[in-house]
Amino acid sequence: MADKKQNYRLTRIYTRTGDKGTSRLGDGQALSKSDARFEAIGTVDELNSWMGMLLNGLRASQDVSDDQLANIEAIQHRLFDVGGELAMPGYQLIQAEHTEALEQLIDELNAPLPPLTNFTLPGGGTNACHCHMVRTVGRRAERAVVRLHESGAEINAPLMTYLNRLSDVMYVLSRHCARQNEGEVLWQASPKEKL
Repeated sequence: MADKKQNYRLTRIYTRTGDKGTSRLGDGQALSKSDARFEAIGTVDELNSWMGMLLNGLRASQDVSDDQLANIEAIQHRLFDVGGELAMPGYQLIQAEHTEALEQLIDELNAPLPPLTNFTLPGGGTNACHCHMVRTVGRRAERAVVRLHESGAEINAPLMTYLNRLSDVMYVLSRHCARQNEGEVLWQASPKEKL
């Protein structure tokens, strides 16, 4: 019986319950769609959409190894978990071990890269650019979660750490992808053309 109810819920696209500017959290609590919690949930959803775009490009390229790709695919699932936590106050899915896995991926991707001598700009190929989109939307999602926390909402500390580290992964991955393609685009303090 529970399966039938769950299946019905997932196949029904419109419910009309949000037509007046409110929506419900997973625990049934009704909030305005402008609430900081929905801003955080929506920004994480947007982040996951950009992650899907990046993964699509990575699968079509040789920019990362199969193991690295599997780890990056796992990030998309964890982002869905982040959204689940935000939609169910008090529910915890993200653990410290998830951030530790991100740190291992950072170390693996960063090891062959030369030391930074200057700031890098978005560029160096499509996958590198998509990494920067994930990175910057990830930072916005992190800020939205911090604002929610500062408004008095209880947020699982490992969730905030995970979002912070995710942006670091994407920065290192952008460098890795750029070097597989067009090369890193470095910031110039004094460009030749004055624009």
